[in-house]
Amino acid sequence: MSPQNALDTMRRLSAAVLAVSRHLATDEVLQTIVATARELIGAEYAALGIPDGAGSFAQFLVDGVTDEQWAAIGPLPRQHGMLAVMLHDPAPQRLADIRQDPRFGWWPKAHPVMSAFLGQQIRDGEEILGALFLANKPGGFTGDDEELLGVLAGHAAIALRHARLYERERELAITRERNRLARELHDAVAQKLFALRLTSQAAADLLDAADTDDSDKARARARAELDQVAALAREAAEELRSVVVELRPAELEEDGLAVTLRKHVEVLDRVNLTAGGPRVAFEGADVKGLSPAAEEVLLRVAQEALHNALRHAEASTINVRLAERCPAGTNACGGAFLEVDDDGIGFDPGAVRRAGRSLGLVSMRDRAKSVRGRLDVTSAPGQGTKIRLEVDRGRAA
Repeated sequence: MSPQNALDTMRRLSAAVLAVSRHLATDEVLQTIVATARELIGAEYAALGIPDGAGSFAQFLVDGVTDEQWAAIGPLPRQHGMLAVMLHDPAPQRLADIRQDPRFGWWPKAHPVMSAFLGQQIRDGEEILGALFLANKPGGFTGDDEELLGVLAGHAAIALRHARLYERERELAITRERNRLARELHDAVAQKLFALRLTSQAAADLLDAADTDDSDKARARARAELDQVAALAREAAEELRSVVVELRPAELEEDGLAVTLRKHVEVLDRVNLTAGGPRVAFEGADVKGLSPAAEEVLLRVAQEALHNALRHAEASTINVRLAERCPAGTNACGGAFLEVDDDGIGFDPGAVRRAGRSLGLVSMRDRAKSVRGRLDVTSAPGQGTKIRLEVDRGRAA
């Protein structure tokens, strides 16, 4: 290998290693490793398979196959033939022609024809996490190719181990959050609901006494108890709103921003209908290409704006909209915009700033700046309030 080729190899290998350390999504890291393996070793095709424990593959990443070819091949492969060998035999498999090996099974009709083959297990200690495959190198694969593929398989193992650790931490975080919510619901809402039951029962007893004795004093006390019931109901609804607003976006990565926002709005709508509050509605769909940080900022700003509207706006309707951002006068769309508007009493933003109050606006602006977004607040007394956040896809990512 010439010095220049050796330098190119080191650069590409370094890029694959850095992909693991940059904490990218596991799929991105593994796809980088697959592409790097194919390019460095000079193969026509590369693939990485992760078994699902049920005779098939949970993931099967490929490089060198077009989307049309991949669609024509059909569903993910089962563990048969050389794929099964790779998941059970720890020895690297280097074959001049895979079709001549007695362990070879078959492939679908649309599958590309392969000859030279090189495969390496991805292991974490004694545990087999998956396998990395290469096919079709002119002149066949060498011992150096096998060694280089082993290095890349080792980094794939690191990425998969990181993914497992992250998933465990996420599960622990969800468990801790559920426990916290359970404590808060018990300490705040549950106790108020218990007080509601006692107070309403006392009011009913007083009304019975008033009916029996025709006592104005008993009726007055009953009215006072019913006023207390109403106050406790408002406090319970407010506590429940606070708990909902503080929910961690644990489902954001799995469900996407639009689904997570819709669920959040639906919960708030049910809570407010029960307490006689405003209707809360959501309209929108997921926007592709946003960074995870931008998605979380959009969610948190929506939550803060909803919290403000529910506490201060005295509105009858609150609407939340999420959509792709398409600037006027252009055909180019990119990024997203979020709007939260209400038909409430409104306020004077300048007066709020002069009075040293923020209504959460400082927090929302700080969040917007963290992803280089633009936050606009439009409001006036008697004219409701609109919060609009724009996040550009390229700038946010």
